[in-house]
Parts: sequence; C-alpha cells; structure tokens
Amino acid sequence: MPVLALSALAGVLLDRLLGEPRRWHPLVGFGRLADAAERALRRGAPGDPVSNRLRGLVAWALVVLPFVALAAWFTHPVLDALLLWLALGGRSLAEHARAIAAPLAAGDLAAARTAVGMIVSRDTTGLDEEGVATAAVESVLENGNDAVFGALFWFFLLGGAGAVLFRLANTLDAMWGYKDARRIYFGWAAARLDDALNFVPARLTALTYALLGSTQNALACWRTQASAWASPNAGPVMAAGAGALKVGVGGTAIYHGHVEERPRLGAGTPPTAADIGRAVVLVARGQWLWLAAFVVWSVAHA
Repeated sequence: MPVLALSALAGVLLDRLLGEPRRWHPLVGFGRLADAAERALRRGAPGDPVSNRLRGLVAWALVVLPFVALAAWFTHPVLDALLLWLALGGRSLAEHARAIAAPLAAGDLAAARTAVGMIVSRDTTGLDEEGVATAAVESVLENGNDAVFGALFWFFLLGGAGAVLFRLANTLDAMWGYKDARRIYFGWAAARLDDALNFVPARLTALTYALLGSTQNALACWRTQASAWASPNAGPVMAAGAGALKVGVGGTAIYHGHVEERPRLGAGTPPTAADIGRAVVLVARGQWLWLAAFVVWSVAHA
C-alpha cells in the first residue's frame, strides 16, 4: 500500500481510538497565538475597511503559513499520520452528539440543552426537544465537513501540510470570521480563505451524504435549497445531509440576542434524538468510504 494511504489510515484510526488530545492540544496554543496576532495588528473595531482587511490577511499568513511550511519541509509518514490525527475531529464530534442524544431521549431537556450549547453558537436556553435535536443534527452535518471531510481532502492532496493548512484556516475562521463590529473587516480574509479551501470538500461532502442516504431526496434538496443558505459551503452540506436523512432543519434561531429566520432545508419531519445518532453514522460511514476510495486510488496509481 502506498505510504500516504498508510498514513491516512493510521491518522483516521488514531482519531477513532484516541479522539482529540485531552491536554496540550496544539490548537489551544495556536488560538493564543492568533489572539496575540489580532491584538498586535487590528486597528479599531471595526476600523478602516481596507486597512483592517489587509491587516487580517497579513495576520492570517503570519500564523498559518509558517506551520504549513514546517509540515511540508519535515514530511515523514509518521508525522503525516500524527498531523492528520490532530486535524480530525470525528470521534469528538460523535461524543458531543451522543452527549446530546442520550439525555434528550431520556427526557432530560435541561441536560440536552446544556450539551448542545457546547457545540453551537445559538442561544439554547429556550429550545424545546425539537429545537435541541435540530441544532444537534445541523451541527453534526456541517461539522462533518469541517472536522472530517475537509481535513481528509487536503491531506489526500498535500499530505500532512494539507491537513495543517485546512485545520488552521478553519480555526481562524471560527475565531475571526464573525461579522461583528470587532471582526467584520479584520476577519474578512480568514472567512474568505476558509470558504475557498472548503469549496470543493463541501460539495464532495454533500455528494457523500447523498450517496449514503436517501439519494434522490438529498440531491433534490441540494439543488433547490442550498443557494438560499447564507454560507456558500454549509448550504450544500446541510441541505444534502438533511435530505439524505429525510428530516427538516433550519428555521428560527437566536444568535447573540438576535432572532434569525433561516431558510428551511431538507424534507420531512423535524429531527428527534434518534436522528442525531443517524447523522453521526452518516458522517462515520462517509469517512470510511473516503478512506477506502483513497486507498484503492493510491494502489491503482502506485
């Protein structure tokens, strides 16, 4: 088996067996570095549109590109496997999802609200059972791309350096990509670069969901609904995923005190606790499908 395929297999197995490091996760240190870069370079909130956009781009390059270059320079099969492990979050996503589904199925709405609040940015204090399940399914489907498929895609293309590039860019989008007064200009580059890196993986993720679920339903939802969603990449992923599961997501949500009426995605009844588990299985099956396809392709082209 080709070396990169072996590294990919090892990285996925490490994630499935160990999950994310409980202590000393490199992304914690990276987050502190990103905060320091923002404090040093951002001017005002929001500040000058052109200046802070350029400063955000410089900050992105300073905190991302050196690590990508190091990963490319010191490439080694073992290091590549470790970098993919650190870039993946499949087991962590599944654990968070189960922590929501279990109390929700048992009727403990308060515990389910607390658990879902750990993985979504919306206000969860007033969610009913349907709202908790909807938020959880949306998060699993969208983060299936961010925590699994996107990292795999860039690893398949560029090895460990690709996984590092995707994970750090995605982390900066989560930190800087908000459209609030502080980051609307400074975080512009981080958001746009993450969109660019996610463009192909998101559509492959949507196709994967469609292949492994209700295919015709998923493709129809993707085709007719995705463009209405605010995010150009989350729209296809969530529309196809909800269609594949035959559930309906979207609708009203509260973010930072503001009520947002989001488009409806998918088709069918609102999700239940059982559908959270089905979404987790959909992501896991897709991960193994991608890995198997990459191994076969690698062997065929060796």
